[in-house]
Amino acid sequence: MGPYLLGLRLSGRRVLVVGGGRVAQRRVPALLEAGAVVTLVSPSVTPALDDLIAAGRITWLARPYQVGDVDGAWLVQACTDVREVNAAVAAEAEAKRVWCVRADDRDASAAWTPASGRVDEISVAITAGGDPRRAAGIRDAVVGALRDGTVDARRNRAKPVGVALVGGGPGDPGLITVRGRQLLAQADVVVADRLAPRALLDELAADVELIDAAKVPYGRALPQEEINAILIERAREGKFVVRLKGGDPFVFGRGGEEALACAREGIPVVVVPGITSAVAVPASAGVPVTHRGISQEFHVISVHVAPDDPRSTVDWPALGRSTGTLVLMMAVERIEKIAEALIREGRSPETPVMVVQDGTLPTQRAVVASLSTVAERVTGAGVRPPAIVVVGDVVRVGQEVEMVRAERVP
Repeated sequence: MGPYLLGLRLSGRRVLVVGGGRVAQRRVPALLEAGAVVTLVSPSVTPALDDLIAAGRITWLARPYQVGDVDGAWLVQACTDVREVNAAVAAEAEAKRVWCVRADDRDASAAWTPASGRVDEISVAITAGGDPRRAAGIRDAVVGALRDGTVDARRNRAKPVGVALVGGGPGDPGLITVRGRQLLAQADVVVADRLAPRALLDELAADVELIDAAKVPYGRALPQEEINAILIERAREGKFVVRLKGGDPFVFGRGGEEALACAREGIPVVVVPGITSAVAVPASAGVPVTHRGISQEFHVISVHVAPDDPRSTVDWPALGRSTGTLVLMMAVERIEKIAEALIREGRSPETPVMVVQDGTLPTQRAVVASLSTVAERVTGAGVRPPAIVVVGDVVRVGQEVEMVRAERVP
């Protein structure tokens, strides 16, 4: 006969745990999270349980189990490594009509502790016929599907409202945050950037309105004012709108402008940070933006206008004097003037440079050069946006890592 599954609300209710070993160590935190008043009976306990005792979160009776310990309990967990003790605890609980879980014998146990998980307000509990490993595997699959939106989250009665500014990460769809994917799965409208992880858009339900807000360099572009108006208009219609961006919405993503526009119109806004390509793309090419003894700082610069353009607000002389790593975004088409400016302001012409195109994607490729040769190398290799330019000695660290790996290959 299968069990009758029931969610126990244990807040303020006494639960007895007999045994202070690893099984109790796993089960006590879940009981505390449910609000249970836990009494632990055991001559000794693990360090983790000792920490909970010291914090006053559980009551510890430092002795063996005694008849009468079950009195007043709503639930009992028999978790010792002595079969006879667990049987005695279960027998007393049965006589007093208190549900008891035996950790050592699923067939003799009056109740089973399921493999459980929680995602927001959703609780998942799997028993799998009393097989804990199988139950845990199924639990992990269900919880994972809830977290990434694979399980249809749009049927939730408490649907989000307003606008979510979601950072989609550097390009690889697997690098979007769990929270970002959850909200994307609940969207009624998705306003997507050109650099957002496009593969995720194929997973949207058929009735989701998809608006292309691509801004192609020197090509088609949806004006920012029109994007703001779309977010506000759709939210006012009662739809939940996700503004899906590449990288992080607040790192050269104009997310601040969109948040302000919505706030001025009384539209609720939630911001979900994303993994910025300024750090992720160099890492995907094996280059750390900081490294002990080489670079204690890194600067992220948007080069949407050249160094000699009067609209530029970048302090190029300071960057030329700096020994920190420079991470340049939107820089490929102005790389010659950038290199000239940095050399003129004090950077050595031999400073190593790496240019990474399509970072984190299967089409990723990298070109390594020096400041004096990078413009020629980029042109010769036909490197095109999107690409990240890394300037500094950390590029050599990445090359060293690759050489060590190559030497270890049999």
